[in-house]
Amino acid sequence: MDKERQLTRWEGYVDWRNKPALRGRHGGMLAASFVLVVEILENLAFLANASNLVLYLSQYMHFSPSKAANNVTNFMGTAFLLALLGGFLSDAFFTTYHIYLISAVIEFLGLIVLTVQARSPSLKPPACDPANLNIPCQEVYGAKAAMLFIGLYLVALGVGGIKGSLPVHGAEQFDESTPQGRKQRSTFFNYFVFCLSCGGLIAVTFVVWIEDNKGWQWGFGFATISIFLSIPIFLAGSATYRNKIPSGSPLTTIFKVLVAATLNCCTSRSQSNAVASMATSPSSPTPKGKEAEEENSKTREPTQTATESLKFLNKAVVDKPVHNTLDCTVQQVEDVKIVLKVLPIFACTIMLNCCLAQLSTFSVEQAATMNTKLGSLKVPPASLPIFPVTFIMILAPLYDHFIIPFARKATKSEMGITHLQRIGIGLVLSIIAMAIAALVEVKRKRVATNSGLLDSEQPLPITFFWIALQFLFLGSADLFTLAGLLEFFFTEAPTSMRSLATSLSWASLAMGYYLSSVIVSIVNNCIEFLALPLMGHPVQIQINKSTLVGASYGDLYMNTRPVYTYMVSKTCQAKAASLVVHICQPMHLPYLPSQRRWQILGNFIAASAKSEILST
Repeated sequence: MDKERQLTRWEGYVDWRNKPALRGRHGGMLAASFVLVVEILENLAFLANASNLVLYLSQYMHFSPSKAANNVTNFMGTAFLLALLGGFLSDAFFTTYHIYLISAVIEFLGLIVLTVQARSPSLKPPACDPANLNIPCQEVYGAKAAMLFIGLYLVALGVGGIKGSLPVHGAEQFDESTPQGRKQRSTFFNYFVFCLSCGGLIAVTFVVWIEDNKGWQWGFGFATISIFLSIPIFLAGSATYRNKIPSGSPLTTIFKVLVAATLNCCTSRSQSNAVASMATSPSSPTPKGKEAEEENSKTREPTQTATESLKFLNKAVVDKPVHNTLDCTVQQVEDVKIVLKVLPIFACTIMLNCCLAQLSTFSVEQAATMNTKLGSLKVPPASLPIFPVTFIMILAPLYDHFIIPFARKATKSEMGITHLQRIGIGLVLSIIAMAIAALVEVKRKRVATNSGLLDSEQPLPITFFWIALQFLFLGSADLFTLAGLLEFFFTEAPTSMRSLATSLSWASLAMGYYLSSVIVSIVNNCIEFLALPLMGHPVQIQINKSTLVGASYGDLYMNTRPVYTYMVSKTCQAKAASLVVHICQPMHLPYLPSQRRWQILGNFIAASAKSEILST
């Protein structure tokens, strides 16, 4: 009876009461469905304000356009970067179940702070007229600014913990030892992005309309209610969840292997003494005589051999470690090798997310200068993301139910389209999106010039649907890349590091947002540095003119800020993609296509970006 009960347990998993998880009772698609519903509410709460935050900071907190954009990208970057913290805690000390609940409460508290500030005029800077240059608007400062940033970064901390735990919690519900379980897990990641888009669709339509027409206190309040409702819905699935038991700090393992390999390399050991013991258990002194024979006869186990890739790390498992605390197993060394091998894939996607940051800030400001009427309905500029999220919601089911089955038949493989192929497709689509963005910006400025509306606040006679084109391609890129990254990192990572490794998908977003802030700051600082000697006073930049207002030599200092950053992002992304496909080739990652195909893809990306830049 005990043996049968043992067979029904999920090895290494417990339920919400910390009792062994049982097959047939815990895990499966039912448990994952609660995660999908929660993701809709969680992303609704996050994007409800993030998509429109640049206008809130500029119109109500009176930040300059560039400073407002940088504050938004810093906030978004911090939120996604903190996913690493959530993933680390999930792997090391807590379960993904507990990390989500803690993070949701933190985000809830941050949204309460923002709601209270938005509702109280005394907690915001005085209202002003931006068109009146004689009385400049007072930027938020002091205790009011502190309250704003405390609320924002409490939300960022909560979002980071949720991003680092929720997708992993859902993926852990499937049995990866069976083909059916692996297919269901792949379906889960596709629908995770689908549900993420559902929440985003509600956020950029209904909630943004509330913020623009009823006030920001209602927008923040709606987000607060949304994240609050996600908690009982998540708890409702507690009886069905299986939670992976934390296995200790993955960073400790990585640090120990790297230090041990470095120190052993520096001890000038002879070649004959290198990598003497490859057992899976820590090395220990070898017993002598009959005791050794008896021990060997009792404990003969198949040994694990270290792979040839990244040979430097094999020095961490020599027979005599420098210190007992640096004892490493071959399994630990191989786990660290896997982590190092996936880092180039992580770096490859940073520029894609830099493009996303550009579109989520400057595109909103661009759309605000255009005709946003749809018949008698005036569409808020912050609702532009409705185009990519709608396209993702249409494409995700088609991809899972039609494209993947067809690809499986064509390739006769379980996956159909590999993770890395999905990521590569996303990178190419993002380059196309940025090329379209550059061309649309040129057209928008030409319309402003021809219409004589360079200095006017009236909408330009050009529909905002032109900007929607770039969002469609970027939405497709996001579906391929984000779902591919989440599943790639979860699948390739060691089981003890899955939450941390999957968080790299969100950390890539963070690096993209931070890089966007750096690019914008560099462009603005260079312009101010070059123009100040000619003008004798700080410059003022207008998005329609693309020149320095009041500069007699304005033509010498063109500041087509969005186009410049688009081109920089696109060029760097192309170079990064081309570089990564060459660097990753010798690492023998699973599913990596042949070298020739990746060389062709890399050269195509680099050549396409170069031709686009020359054409502009």
